[in-house]
Amino acid sequence: MLYPLIKELLDLEALSQNITVRGWVRTKRELKNLTFIEVNDGSCFSGLQCTFDREKGLDGGITGALAKITTGASVEIQGLLVPSPAQGQKAELAAAGIVLLGGAPAENSDGTAAYPLQKKRHSLEFLREISHLRARTNTFGAVMRVRNRLAFGIHRFFQDRGFFYINTPVITASDAEGAGAMFQVTTLDLGELAKSGKAPDYTKDFFGKPSYLTVSGQLEGETYATALSRVYTFGPTFRAENSNTTRHLAEFWMVEPEMAFASLADNMDLAEDFLKFLFTLVRAECDEDLRFFDTHIEKGIIAAMDQVIHASFTRMSYTDAVAELEKHKDKFEFSPYWGCDLQSEHEKFLTGEIAGGPVIVTDYPKDIKAFYMKQNDDGKTVRAMDVLVPRLGEIIGGSQREDDLSRLENRIQEAGMNIRDYWWYLDLRRYGTVPHSGFGLGFERLVQYVTGMANIRDVIPYPRSAGQADF
Repeated sequence: MLYPLIKELLDLEALSQNITVRGWVRTKRELKNLTFIEVNDGSCFSGLQCTFDREKGLDGGITGALAKITTGASVEIQGLLVPSPAQGQKAELAAAGIVLLGGAPAENSDGTAAYPLQKKRHSLEFLREISHLRARTNTFGAVMRVRNRLAFGIHRFFQDRGFFYINTPVITASDAEGAGAMFQVTTLDLGELAKSGKAPDYTKDFFGKPSYLTVSGQLEGETYATALSRVYTFGPTFRAENSNTTRHLAEFWMVEPEMAFASLADNMDLAEDFLKFLFTLVRAECDEDLRFFDTHIEKGIIAAMDQVIHASFTRMSYTDAVAELEKHKDKFEFSPYWGCDLQSEHEKFLTGEIAGGPVIVTDYPKDIKAFYMKQNDDGKTVRAMDVLVPRLGEIIGGSQREDDLSRLENRIQEAGMNIRDYWWYLDLRRYGTVPHSGFGLGFERLVQYVTGMANIRDVIPYPRSAGQADF
């Protein structure tokens, strides 16, 4: 039977019982005849204070163990769980025994620093250099607990609405976005190819053709939506964009639902319900962590989520949005015009100044959107949507998918893509085509929004970006 976690111990109604706590030492301090050790096991933000009363005559084993305890050490402590006399904590452990499981010396024998997470404030940049240890800090422990709860909520939301969870391939020969920024997968000896000066012979490669890490599971998701009606994917995706910003990763997780027999209006309704569900869930179940973020990372994130939960999302066309932005074009670094791709500053202005809340922008120019989006009758726009939220801008992008075979073929050719690579995708329009829609949400972007973390590399356990593939 697994031992109880600190989260469970702190929730016990009946105190004055003997328990054993296991975890890592956050702090150790001496006060008169008392030794205080705070232990945290990552199950919740709070640690459990363990108090050793030296006046009661601790045996030699306990005294020796206490002398070796430093920040970061792993311990097992036995004692009586009692009401705490201190403010801000319900219970503490009147400790009667301790076992040092693993030490974490602050200094090596030569005087150099050893355990890097001493009790002081560390920069987020420094913590990225020790990603294997940063989850032991308050900030990253809280990030990962929130990330976990959001992931659980995603599955619960779709499962409760009749969606099937499917796993789409990580390796693919198709570019879902038509952007070309993909990581190639090959077993060819690139060193020998470089020496020979010859072009690669992909018939000798593992898959017999150029293959890549996926940028999206959408296309494969559509194939299952046209058989199971409602599906969703939730898995890793990859972009080979050499972009060193706070908003981009080379490896990230995407949530992508697809629905058969669904219009753009249905898609917008689902996206709005989805965000409200997730924010309501995390508000209810991650309160302690969210209060930490609201106090120490970015003030106002709780109020911003509450605003989204209670708001009615404003819906406006791209044409109307640009017209509103053009009235204030002197306020932007990038001047808005019809046909431009909306910038983050435009999106934040729409939510913050024009709508005063979340906005769903629809019907974008087809030339700035992906080939698979349903064309409108005007021949200029497609049934796309972007969901914008205050503070961030775009958080969800989606569309009704093109279900007309000839129109889809024309769009693939206009985009300069090889139509033969999409024969199987086109088959969906040949055999029992239906109106269908879906969207994509970058999971790390969602975690950023909820936690207020400024850099996307700080909301994933091991960030992958240009020049960074450690751990």
